[in-house]
Amino acid sequence: MNNNKQMIDKMGYDRSITMFSPDGRLLQVEYAKKTVKQGSTALGLACKDGIVLVVDKRITSKLLIPEAIEKLFKIDDHIGATASGIISDARVLVDRSQLKAQQHAVTYDSKIDILSIVKDICDLKQICTQSAGLRPFGVSMLVGGVEEDETIKLFLTEPYGLYFQCKAAVIGEGEIEIDPILQKKYRNNMSIEEGIKLGLSLLKDFLKSEFNFDRVDAAYVDVKEKRYKKLSNDELKKIFK
Repeated sequence: MNNNKQMIDKMGYDRSITMFSPDGRLLQVEYAKKTVKQGSTALGLACKDGIVLVVDKRITSKLLIPEAIEKLFKIDDHIGATASGIISDARVLVDRSQLKAQQHAVTYDSKIDILSIVKDICDLKQICTQSAGLRPFGVSMLVGGVEEDETIKLFLTEPYGLYFQCKAAVIGEGEIEIDPILQKKYRNNMSIEEGIKLGLSLLKDFLKSEFNFDRVDAAYVDVKEKRYKKLSNDELKKIFK
């Protein structure tokens, strides 16, 4: 009887986003974080001359067109993002961020700062951890770019609305394996090209025989032009040779 009651109680905490479990946990939020760890791997690196984003697109069928799989997003000319987890959730957040960036440009005739974008994303994520009838966003995002004063910034946003500014970060299924190596190999004075090489190298070591250039994407924002640029397969091969 007691076991049945405990099971019923657990199911209640499990199903409701607004109900804390007896040990102070929101189980639906924890499940959202687990969803991210099942997503394909994405890396971000703050380099001396810009921001680098490198991602695994995880192509699940030979019939899919690799170029049509989107895991890198341009939020504004000077801001890029990537995500791991439920990518459809990420697209909603990216669309919202793009609109906010455009509204800021029209209103103030200047580029929006990266932290404002990150806070807006995380405010919406946090609301979804305390509102009945909603579920948490099942996605972590890396948002990075170059400010107008040439400050280079990279942020990690969690499914529950917390964010961190990072020198480098990895999210997705490769996080546990790649993060310790990234911590050892990352250097503050890395160039964009060195950052891309490191990101591709870490993905290659993680994916092993499944690694190929159709499966990976990379983009950067440099200090000189402050403009988001996505690299082609040929450009990636040239850098990684």
